Amino acid sequence: MILFLGNKNNSVYHYLRSKYLVKATENKITPEYISKFDRVISYGYRHILTKSHIDKANHPIINLHISYLPWNKGADPNYWSWVENTPKGVTIHYIDEGIDTGDILIQTKVKMGSEETLASSYAKLKNIIENLFIENYEKIILGDIKPFKQPPGGSIHYKKNSPNISSWDIKTKNLIR
Repeated sequence: MILFLGNKNNSVYHYLRSKYLVKATENKITPEYISKFDRVISYGYRHILTKSHIDKANHPIINLHISYLPWNKGADPNYWSWVENTPKGVTIHYIDEGIDTGDILIQTKVKMGSEETLASSYAKLKNIIENLFIENYEKIILGDIKPFKQPPGGSIHYKKNSPNISSWDIKTKNLIR
């Protein structure tokens, strides 16, 4: 059985449900709860998983993150990639004790147009990571995709520094510093 951490309104959740028994939650969970599941997939989950959670998992926990790691770890990665003019992309990685610092399974850089908005660029990243996961999930769990260490450097952002934006339709070119 798979534990899906995050909102169910996406194609990753529906794909998993079509093939496996899946329990989904957006709520904070205990390490003991994780131990009841064969696999754990995190996508848009807003709670930090601790070393205890990781230690109780039966397999490495897989996270889907809409940034090109090691840039824009943490909260609001799409926003920060524009503000700091860092590479845009998506990464599927293992969760470790840090925030978005685990070994990378798959990542892809994404080219964005000059007329993107925060909403359109987010939708593009979301679509790409969901398709990337669905296309590669079987290879990941079979061990056909070997994880690799993240390169040094990058950036991290926390919820407390999240932008207070009234409209996600803002043109991204207006955010670049």
